[in-house]
Amino acid sequence: MRNAIILAAGKGTRMKSDASKVMHTIIDRPMLGYIIDALKAVHVDRIVVVVGYQAQTIKDAYPDVEFAMQETQLGTGHAVMQCQCLKDAKGDTLIINGDGPCIQPETLERLFKENEDAAGTLLTAVLEDGAHYGRIVRNENNDVISIVEAKDCTEEQKNIREINAGMYCFKNDVLFENINELKTNNAQHEYYLTDIVSILSSKGMKIKGLPIEDRDEVMGINDCLELNKAYIWMRNKINRYWMANGVQIVDPERTVIGKDVKIGHDVIIHPNVEILGKTVIGNHVGILGGSYLNNAVIKDHVTIDSSKIQDSSVDEYTTIGPMSHLRNNTHVGKHCRIGNFVEFKNTNFGDGSKCAHLTYVGDSDVGKNVNFGCGVVTVNYDGKNKFRTTIKDGAFIGSNVNLIAPVTIGENALLAAGSTITDDVEDGDMGIARNRQSNKEGYGTQYKNK
Repeated sequence: MRNAIILAAGKGTRMKSDASKVMHTIIDRPMLGYIIDALKAVHVDRIVVVVGYQAQTIKDAYPDVEFAMQETQLGTGHAVMQCQCLKDAKGDTLIINGDGPCIQPETLERLFKENEDAAGTLLTAVLEDGAHYGRIVRNENNDVISIVEAKDCTEEQKNIREINAGMYCFKNDVLFENINELKTNNAQHEYYLTDIVSILSSKGMKIKGLPIEDRDEVMGINDCLELNKAYIWMRNKINRYWMANGVQIVDPERTVIGKDVKIGHDVIIHPNVEILGKTVIGNHVGILGGSYLNNAVIKDHVTIDSSKIQDSSVDEYTTIGPMSHLRNNTHVGKHCRIGNFVEFKNTNFGDGSKCAHLTYVGDSDVGKNVNFGCGVVTVNYDGKNKFRTTIKDGAFIGSNVNLIAPVTIGENALLAAGSTITDDVEDGDMGIARNRQSNKEGYGTQYKNK
């Protein structure tokens, strides 16, 4: 059985924010979310998050994990003491700080595997300068016998280059049988989790150290500068992966792709593009600069030009934009053209249909080969309720037409430009709803010269 404890009770005062540190966003989710995702990826059975500051906000965001409350923050060891729900659990328990979002599932898997023949295993890193990190002290057998916090180091210990990376894996029974032996006789008068290493070692238990190759993978975030460093690390890692798999990213430093995104082959992504959420992009797709995709499904041979697509899908051989906005479960069919400053909301738009300019289509079902002129509006909201518009195959919607929902436009029907349509139009009919023009002789000059 695999268990995990995430330490996430502190505020993170150096962030200078009202929000809990672990809820600050990197790319498209809070940093805590990356850690939970990584733990799930290695099939951890129970995840317990230790919370304190803004506990309810964290609980609301992650209802599928367990929580332990640390009312007063008295150190990392004290935080683990609060996890009595795991006291009788079997197997190994991994302990990780909630401000380390860059950790990868492969590293967690290595840590669990390394601990199979040990009471505990620590993740370590080797630095040129140990700085403010705890130092790893080993014996002649290369086993770890203690971790000494920087504030408590002797001058000799300060020269040690191997430091504690802040991630641990213990046999769960060993952890909870010994956690209450921690003391507060240190510079901070706190219960250091690191002290359990010397406690276990003194009892003859084997403690191993597992060095990590990329120190930045276990970086901790304490302020907005470090938050940005983690953002860059994660952005670069994801972009390198996709470029290695044949995606042409024109400028990786100006392209952001979420970790759950899926991309096909022969895709070109131009600068200043964000692709987030569970977006899926097919093959032979072009995404031009200024585009934003979130939870979008983009099929093969689609071109997206400086447009925003959220929670919506676009079928093959369709062009979107520039400056289009598709949202709220919109589906656009094959061989469509959605042009300049067009917004679709909760709309089905059939194969071969076109909407080129300055139009809003909301809560609508549009058939195949329908053409929209410029400036069309589906008037779907009466101030209290929203209604749907139905436009059937082959209809032609003239420029500056308002369709007052609920209304149905039949197959091959035509709506005259400038009309406000309040009643259904049958198949093959023309709807026109506007007053006849009347000209007032000389009134234009008279009005201007008033």
